[in-house]
Amino acid sequence: MSVSYPNQYRNYCVFDETRLKDDLAAIKSSLERPKSEEEVLEDLYSLNLMLDKGEKGVENLYPVLSKYNNTQSPYIQTFLAGIYRKTKVPDAFGPLVSMLIRNSINPTQDCGFDPNEEIGGAILDYLA
Repeated sequence: MSVSYPNQYRNYCVFDETRLKDDLAAIKSSLERPKSEEEVLEDLYSLNLMLDKGEKGVENLYPVLSKYNNTQSPYIQTFLAGIYRKTKVPDAFGPLVSMLIRNSINPTQDCGFDPNEEIGGAILDYLA
């Protein structure tokens, strides 16, 4: 397995660093036709790391990222919120609010963390 999900000892995912991508075109292609949630998470984690290193152009992937805006996965929601928080793509604000409302009405099952913390933080960054 390439992703170790949170457990009772840690509230974050651990990734196989050898599987991560560092090319926006490869990530875009992978996100358009992923084989699993794990592949999506690897790609989102890769994008997050690229943003931390100052990669330009990640905001241009919003059309591909937006296909995950209605996901129920707390892991994908958290990574999307973090990416949207860093890129501040204007079109992402509404989906972030929708995620927060949807999760408030139907809370996610126990996944070791609360995705609404990251989603709410991203919303606050947009409003700042």
